[in-house]
Amino acid sequence: MRTMIKQRGKISTGNKTNPQIRTSSCTRCGVCCKKGGPSIHFEDRELIEKGNIPLKYLFTIRQHEPSFDNIKKIIEPAKTDIIKIKNKKNSHECIFFDPDHSGCQIYPDRPVECRKLKCWDTKDILSFYDTTRISRKELILSIDELWSLVQNHQGQCSYQKVAALAGQIKENKNNHGALQKLNNIIQFDSCLRQLIIEKNPMISEMLEFLFGRPLILTISLYGLTQKQSSYVIE
Repeated sequence: MRTMIKQRGKISTGNKTNPQIRTSSCTRCGVCCKKGGPSIHFEDRELIEKGNIPLKYLFTIRQHEPSFDNIKKIIEPAKTDIIKIKNKKNSHECIFFDPDHSGCQIYPDRPVECRKLKCWDTKDILSFYDTTRISRKELILSIDELWSLVQNHQGQCSYQKVAALAGQIKENKNNHGALQKLNNIIQFDSCLRQLIIEKNPMISEMLEFLFGRPLILTISLYGLTQKQSSYVIE
């Protein structure tokens, strides 16, 4: 049996290329897995609760955080929390992608987005990807300590506050009041993460799930960079 594989935008069988042939099943090219991990939905809740996908392998794009939409191909503020499976370090590949076998290490327990994604027919994923997204609250509300930490952090470090202050700074680089407030927010975010690393190593593995990406990194999305504890417009 000959296996059809994608080759430079065409489908090939053996050594011959026929642009008229279209695949109708997964060819294990790995392209979808190399573009990043999937988002987590309510349908995946049992996978998380049973530990099939541990929280340490997840990260949160927080509500109102600027993020790239792979479908729309634009950067826009997230309407809700978007919980995703992490990528490999310094790579866009899903952390569960096995490049040696071009396959998924948790295939029987893969999230619903992966089950719906068909590169040859994107109808299902297009109608589903931005629906039924689960939030941190639904996953950890029953764990009082964790949920209290998340609520406190969100209250102090919401992206609505960050966006408003960043806008004021871009309008007036000498707005020292806004600069100080933004510095305080980023300092709170950094200190909380460091405190948890020192006091509770088990929880420290879940920092990006609990609090999202560090603000010291995501502030660049607003055209600001940190330099000696102050901010400048690039």
